[in-house]
Amino acid sequence: RPCSVIGSGAHPHSKTWVLLGGATFLIVAYSTVIAVGLLGNAGLVFIIARQQELRNVTNILIANLSCSDILMCVVCLPVTVIYTLMDRWVLGEALCKVTPFVQCMSVTVSIFSLVLIALERHQLILHPTGWSPAAGHSYLAVGLTWLVACFISLPFLSFNILTNDPFQNISLPSNPFRDHLICMELWPSDKHRLAYTTSLLLFQYCLPLLLVLLCYLRIFLRLRRRRDILERSRRTQGAQRINVMLVAIVVAFALCWLPLNVFNTLFDWHHQALPDCQHDTVFSACHLMAMASTCINPVVYGFLNSNFQREFKSTLQRCQCGNRTVESYESFPLSTVASEGITKATSLNRMGSVCVLSARPEISTVTLSKSMTTDT
Repeated sequence: RPCSVIGSGAHPHSKTWVLLGGATFLIVAYSTVIAVGLLGNAGLVFIIARQQELRNVTNILIANLSCSDILMCVVCLPVTVIYTLMDRWVLGEALCKVTPFVQCMSVTVSIFSLVLIALERHQLILHPTGWSPAAGHSYLAVGLTWLVACFISLPFLSFNILTNDPFQNISLPSNPFRDHLICMELWPSDKHRLAYTTSLLLFQYCLPLLLVLLCYLRIFLRLRRRRDILERSRRTQGAQRINVMLVAIVVAFALCWLPLNVFNTLFDWHHQALPDCQHDTVFSACHLMAMASTCINPVVYGFLNSNFQREFKSTLQRCQCGNRTVESYESFPLSTVASEGITKATSLNRMGSVCVLSARPEISTVTLSKSMTTDT
């Protein structure tokens, strides 16, 4: 890399401070993302797993989304920090192949989980009296999602290699980079690489987000037609709140991954448009923004949800004193967002309505009494 070998004429001390400042920023930024993503998603999965009442279709898919983010935080982010700061690969051939494989698999599981959540909301709101998925269906969908994601990511295991070829052509009297290795993709031809990366862009980003957009657009139009019906106003408001939360994470996911997808597309099809000397800086900024998507799930579904905060505080209290505290949860009738898998785990309150004890009303569901389930 000529920009890193040949000086630009700046004072050596100023360049040193710039390098140290950039390295410090990367360490702090990635460490923050890892901490928030790992702790937040782990807490979310723990709360869903420990509460029997929370194991409904939507929550299982959300837990699956959190698991993919945890995998990203554990494997991909630390490796990226080390590789970026050292500017060479020191982690061995196994991690060279596994890291991009895990990242591709994690992103695929995340976007497929968002699609499944959108399809579930679409089915339950537009067809409330029709077929509704049960918890068993969601476990099957989760398993298939991981299998498909593994299959899609397999090329990274085959075509990622360790090599020192880029450092052999540096014309210096004493080449200090001769023994340095980098982890790179080596495809049989550029046509194979472009075909695969373009397919990933379409099936891992563009088409799934388009499908999610269509689902929530139809949901929005259906709920808007119900606003004038007084007896369903509370149900409609609850469904609106759920869908706003779900749409928020989809929009945030799309925005976080947009810069890196644009960067990769430019690199594949017109890499001359990318500046040579700022290549690493631009990539680091895009990659950091993409990795920030791992923090969205616990923030949107957890820390902005009063019931999740209540359950989290209750869990801490039980850990400290061992006494079970009594929680009060928000509930509202939402037959249009109820799922069959949670009706068996409901309890009758004193007023005769059926509510689910949930740490997050936005992703829990509440069934109506028999007199209202026939309304659509």
